[in-house]
Amino acid sequence: MDIAKLSMSMSSINTSSAYGVAMLSKSLDTASATGNQIVEMIDSSAMERSVNPAVGSNFDMYV
Repeated sequence: MDIAKLSMSMSSINTSSAYGVAMLSKSLDTASATGNQIVEMIDSSAMERSVNPAVGSNFDMYV
């Protein structure tokens, strides 16, 4: 077995693995930020309902 080919193959695998881990980390950071934004949106809507409980609770429509 050629040592140079084996070394290049192992280096390629390590690089590919490191890239995959970095992309997964970035995806997790993005998902975490999105989750935090959703929680903030829910909290802000709950705050609006506590200040104005009648706003948005009824919908009257006439045809």
